[in-house]
Amino acid sequence: MKTFKIVLEYDGTRYSGWAEQTNAPRTVMGELRKAAENVFAAPVELMGAGRTDAGVHAAAQVAHLRVRSAKVPPPARLLRALNDELPADIAVLEVDEAPPKFHARHDAVSRSYVYQISRRKTAFSKKFVWWVKEPLDIARMAEAAALIAGRHDFARFRAKDPTRPGESSLVVVASATIEEQDDLVLFHIEASHFIWRMVRRLAGCLVKVGKGELTVAEFGELLAGGGARHDVAAWTAPASGLFLEKVNYARAPNATPGPATRASSSAPTRSRS
Repeated sequence: MKTFKIVLEYDGTRYSGWAEQTNAPRTVMGELRKAAENVFAAPVELMGAGRTDAGVHAAAQVAHLRVRSAKVPPPARLLRALNDELPADIAVLEVDEAPPKFHARHDAVSRSYVYQISRRKTAFSKKFVWWVKEPLDIARMAEAAALIAGRHDFARFRAKDPTRPGESSLVVVASATIEEQDDLVLFHIEASHFIWRMVRRLAGCLVKVGKGELTVAEFGELLAGGGARHDVAAWTAPASGLFLEKVNYARAPNATPGPATRASSSAPTRSRS
């Protein structure tokens, strides 16, 4: 049995999310499974570090792959073989041989997402941003985002997840910031984990603050579980602007890097323009 840690990027526009689902035949995980089973000519076990929703993208999703097969290429060849099998909108960036018990989800200590808001119409990045036409007060958005860090009950910002009905809405957020980059407004957030639609609803509320339709104090009230008069679900930001940016581990989950244990692609990182 071999275990590999795989880092991949994808454009989630055409997919029903990362996780395989009986009623959604086209998923990122499903495409990776097909590619891997074609390469190994054997069944594989797969698990991702984060469940991105339909239409959400990833700059560095992490997955573990376990396989028992006589046909196990070294990481460099496996990286090339998987990319040859995968569709154009999914790319494997790194392949590492990992310890047998490495688990992409359970071993992760935090995940980082970025939400991209464009302040102008863009011809090339429409699939990867939310174009907000109204002027935004960036200083107020940053002030509101700073309130997100810490331990909160995000019940007001969640959507019911049928796959995890008893999941707690308590989340520890390590950091949340607003950054300007040319015509983009970037909402960065890192947390222990995320509940369904949480980041998109936070982004939608921050845009409301930026438009002057929600005060910083009212946003703080929502974080505290109040503000029942506000329909947060209706403010959910579009999936197009959301990226899983990074998965963080307490220690490197791969074996000692070397010619036979590590391979990486020269593919560029996600463009923010």
